[in-house]
Amino acid sequence: MGQLGNRDIVELTAFRRELHRFPEVSGEEAATARRVESALGKTSPDRIVTGLGGHGVAAVYDGAGEGPTVLVRCELDALPIEEHSDAAHRSTFPGKGHLCGHDGHMATLMGLARILGRARPARGRVVLMFQPAEEDGSGAAKVLADPAFASLSSDWALSLHNMPGMPLGQAALAAGPMNCASRGALIRLHGRTAHASMPETGHSPAPVLARLIPALTALGQGRDPRDPGFRLVTVTHARLGEPAFGIAPGEAELWVTLRTTRDADMAALVTAAEALVAESAAGAQLTHEIGYHDVFHACENDPEATAILAGALDAEGVTWDSGTLPMRASEDFGRFGAVSKSAMFLLGAGEATPALHNPDYDFPDDLIPIGARIFAAAVRELLGEGKVQPV
Repeated sequence: MGQLGNRDIVELTAFRRELHRFPEVSGEEAATARRVESALGKTSPDRIVTGLGGHGVAAVYDGAGEGPTVLVRCELDALPIEEHSDAAHRSTFPGKGHLCGHDGHMATLMGLARILGRARPARGRVVLMFQPAEEDGSGAAKVLADPAFASLSSDWALSLHNMPGMPLGQAALAAGPMNCASRGALIRLHGRTAHASMPETGHSPAPVLARLIPALTALGQGRDPRDPGFRLVTVTHARLGEPAFGIAPGEAELWVTLRTTRDADMAALVTAAEALVAESAAGAQLTHEIGYHDVFHACENDPEATAILAGALDAEGVTWDSGTLPMRASEDFGRFGAVSKSAMFLLGAGEATPALHNPDYDFPDDLIPIGARIFAAAVRELLGEGKVQPV
């Protein structure tokens, strides 16, 4: 299976920077999807599927003979964060930016698309999946539920994520837990307002809100995702009543993120948090409701898929270890593990690089050919060498 040439790298870098200039957040990736579809078309895939789970795009490259299907996945969406950068390719959309590196992930898969366009696998097929809405945890579920995905189901699913703080081009990989499960709990407390001079005539949620903030946080356990039963509760926002001096509040909101290493632990944490809220609200004559948002399943690396990626890293001479895995951060790729043998690796973006989601983060272009080579080596291991097609 072929490699990328200098011209490829120049063009893929330009493609990445174009994506960076026009970021689109979860659920709004229509123009990004059109750019991806156009670029994929130049690699002559056997089929392109669009509109998957929203704006998702998939390209299929068929091998010469029967064999398994390998899905390689990246993300389309950017973040609702203002970019602070002097780069010529900085975001042109106020309040939006590719500050997690999904632009680089797309360019990496486009590099793999070029390799596959020139040399189909010997058997089976490769599906390149450009998934929408990763950042809010909704995209993978919508893709998997889309009837069009049935024809794209895979035996193997692979992915990567760039990681600042690691040496540039060095990888982290391990079997087992990779990313934590997480979900946002939006807690609403309802009482009754009163005049501020007679607060006893109402039912204020203020005391309950004040108790819940430390009590929910105290449900956490352990400091490291590798600790048995690790769980973390983070209060991210709170609101009480109206901004007025004459009204004792009658309602409140509390936003909390729940995080665990495994899905089973998340179920137990949700039960404990809901019981605590219900007991606290009832004791103060309040009603309550809890809604869940940004729900991410735990991401766990299958041992066999992990071994395939490890072999690919070795074949390409990429230094790797288990790093500090699993990560506290969540990743929507975990849902693909329910239908495929899946694994993800981290690719170092540089030790002095700004962190992910920082307003000045920018994906290092040097990672594009490295990531594409690693994926190509994994495909080569699973599906064999392909025959070069006429360009």
